[in-house]
Amino acid sequence: MKKLVIAGFVLALMAPGSSKVDAQANQMTFFITSASPGKGGDLGGITGADAHCAALAKAAGAPATRVWRAYLSTDKQHAKDRIGTGPWFNAKGVQVAANVADLHSDTNKLSKENSLNEKGEVNNGRGDQPNRHDILTGSNLDGTAAAATCSNWTSGAQGGGGAQVGHHDRTGGGANPTSWNSAHATPGCSIEELRKVGGEGFFYCFAAK
Repeated sequence: MKKLVIAGFVLALMAPGSSKVDAQANQMTFFITSASPGKGGDLGGITGADAHCAALAKAAGAPATRVWRAYLSTDKQHAKDRIGTGPWFNAKGVQVAANVADLHSDTNKLSKENSLNEKGEVNNGRGDQPNRHDILTGSNLDGTAAAATCSNWTSGAQGGGGAQVGHHDRTGGGANPTSWNSAHATPGCSIEELRKVGGEGFFYCFAAK
């Protein structure tokens, strides 16, 4: 009897923390990848990028029924049309955008503090070592396809046409330094060229449904 009471007491102590973690994983519908496929702008195409989002989300405890899409444009798709309708929440339960229009407006809540990875961690930004604030998007400010997509995310070659990137910390250089999705293009698609200007091949993931 005493063993049963002790076991029940231990479970009661563990439950609140476990419930909190599960609740955060269940609510998360947006994150920055904590790791890249490791081939620069070659993400295995748009299908490979989506699969990478799904694998990271699964490892973080997100529901298996959730459908994940990389916020990436190609010459056949606009990033804004791939990600569902929202709302989207980070791993801490903070709503970063209510819908697609809000996401691409000045009212979104995307920032270094809110644009977390799937583990709930803050990604390095400008001033951190190493700087990893460049996030691959291949998109214009309105979420439509830009010209620089590393051959539709199949090229990690030196040069390779480059990739349009945003700044998750909303600061830095480029034509639109405070833009989360379209700050500037990279000089090429190799991992070395991405790192040279402040990137690591990370990208945004959204739950489409």
